Amino acid sequence: MGLALWASPGQTMPSYKEVRQAHRSSDVQVLDRQGQLVQRVRLDFAQRRGDWVALEQISPALQMAVLMSEDRRFESHGGVDWLSVGSAAWDGLFAGRSRGASTITMQLAGLMDQDLVGGRGGRSAWQKLDQVVAAQSLEDSWTKPEILEAYLNQVAFRGELVGVDAMARTLFQKQAAALDARESAIAAVLLRGPNASALTVERRACLTLQEMGRAQQCRELSNLVPVALRRAGQPPLGQAQLAPHFARWLLEQNPQIKAGERVRSTLDARLQTQVQASMRRHLLNLRSARVQDAAVVVLDNHGGQVLAYVGSSGDLSEAAEVDHARSLRQAGSTLKPFLYELAIEKRLLTAASLLQDSPLNLATGNGLYIPQNYDKQFVGWVSARNALASSLNIPAVRVLTLLGPTTLVDRLRELGLNLRQDGDFYGFSLALGSADVTLLELTNAYRALANLGKTQTVQTRMDQQVAAFHPVMDAGASWIVGDMLSDRQARVLTFGLDSALSTPFWSAVKTGTSKDMRDNWALGWTEHYTVGVWVGNSAGQSMQDVSGVSGAAPIWHEVIKVLNQRRPGRQSAMPAQVQVRQIEFVPALEPSREEFFLDGTQTERVELSDGNLAYAGPARIHEPVNGTILALDPDIPPQNQQLRLLAQGQIGEPLVWWVQGVEAGKGAQLRIPLVPGTLRIELKTEQGRLMDQVSVQIRGAQMASFNKD
Repeated sequence: MGLALWASPGQTMPSYKEVRQAHRSSDVQVLDRQGQLVQRVRLDFAQRRGDWVALEQISPALQMAVLMSEDRRFESHGGVDWLSVGSAAWDGLFAGRSRGASTITMQLAGLMDQDLVGGRGGRSAWQKLDQVVAAQSLEDSWTKPEILEAYLNQVAFRGELVGVDAMARTLFQKQAAALDARESAIAAVLLRGPNASALTVERRACLTLQEMGRAQQCRELSNLVPVALRRAGQPPLGQAQLAPHFARWLLEQNPQIKAGERVRSTLDARLQTQVQASMRRHLLNLRSARVQDAAVVVLDNHGGQVLAYVGSSGDLSEAAEVDHARSLRQAGSTLKPFLYELAIEKRLLTAASLLQDSPLNLATGNGLYIPQNYDKQFVGWVSARNALASSLNIPAVRVLTLLGPTTLVDRLRELGLNLRQDGDFYGFSLALGSADVTLLELTNAYRALANLGKTQTVQTRMDQQVAAFHPVMDAGASWIVGDMLSDRQARVLTFGLDSALSTPFWSAVKTGTSKDMRDNWALGWTEHYTVGVWVGNSAGQSMQDVSGVSGAAPIWHEVIKVLNQRRPGRQSAMPAQVQVRQIEFVPALEPSREEFFLDGTQTERVELSDGNLAYAGPARIHEPVNGTILALDPDIPPQNQQLRLLAQGQIGEPLVWWVQGVEAGKGAQLRIPLVPGTLRIELKTEQGRLMDQVSVQIRGAQMASFNKD
């Protein structure tokens, strides 16, 4: 009666609806474009709270176990169990035992109002009275099921676990609806002793099972309890893990997003799953080639939406947490399309221009730069179309000599590639991809080619304002480069007619492999989509006999095929500034064909003068170039380190090679062993007439004199 008289009529509690709406999990839920959950990212590390679970989705066994353990007369009392209060008072006064008499309703009131929670010495008398009043207020305005549901969603079980959802998915690796009697008994006794030892939890859970009429299950607790308690600090099972790297990137872009919020992203969950499956399947096939990491990015060409983003190979990787889609890796040949586009745009080149694929020595500040093709072979004169599509290195370097590395660096930065150094740092090796880039940046740069030179930042959220397009490259030159990269015939020199780069529909694609086979790329597009694939090893170990066409390209092929089935595309319309001509080559270095030109650069006849076809003067030394500096590699057997001597010109009589005054051999070409020192190489006739001479420096650990034997 005294409590009833004390109770203030103004003591009110929030409604059930308000409490449920105010609930916040510890995670941000990242949804796909259709609203399907693809990833949960924890932001609140003070407590681990899951989603709010409706009472009908909570195991009846757990509800029974909790009522048995915490509040047997829950259904009959009005917020305060006066029988328990009297019993607790009797035990305290006459039996010397202290035990609580708080009902579930009173505990819920304490969870909702921190002022009702006692300090280290327990609650004061006034706090206890306030809690009683609050509990009665709840009983007046809430239903019993609402009280039990709210309690189970807000009560702490063990450690950081708060609420039935986090508890069930962490301790028992299942949903709350699936908890059985044994698991429910364990969970219920944790409410009263969240930090109890495994033995104590097992003993108390057995008593609860007996009260539930399940005494025969007590013997199963000895194995179940320790396992459940060990999981208390582990991530919950069932957390969506479809796009962990994308979700972290999205949250980095949007720091205003708070725990408990739901974000609708641009991802397509179905496509994301298909990309992951393709990546896993192909990486398993490459295990013998020492490959374990990969990343894939899929962009919508028209809006820049990120449709799929797989940053790692997951359990196949030793660095699964590393986001390889945003990690810097060496670009390899993937920069060549932008090099050719820029040269065509500046009218220094056409798709029909002939470039010489032959040994090239370029003087740099660090010595001679001597690029090589992937297969160490040379094909001679080749059109720019075939040189790009077949990814020939020497022609690309020759094109960069026309532009200069600084010009290319500036263009790449305009396209969103965040190059860390200037053109002088990269030098002519930039044509072969010596710069470090990320897959995400590179894929979006290729999307600019698909959009005829217009670039745009990517979009990660459906409610994000679409960025404006900015023209960077010439539309006509971009279209021509796309046509070159789609030309199956032009790829024959390197890739043949039947490879993973060939699709039964229109697509443009370029591969790349970095130095020592550390990085492997395939990037390309159709009318509607751009796909970028990287394959390699996170720590930078070299792959074994893996090229772009065997490593990244099969994944690219499979993904682009899936996309085309969804939305078939065709080549974009030819810009007005592009002209078409039927051309012929004189001499017939390549077959006659239809070719595309920027207006004003068109021609119908591509001709080489005799002077360009070959050097026609007296015999001279073509290789090595005077002043060449070579270094012996200690890891290669000495007998395998040789220097090629090559003569060029009108060779009317036998030629003799002399090295350090010693006759080394006869003929237009010869190979000699490398020995440390400065070598004087002379080309003479049999009669001893000097035709040419060069000096070459060989660096090594030991000095030796030349001996032709």
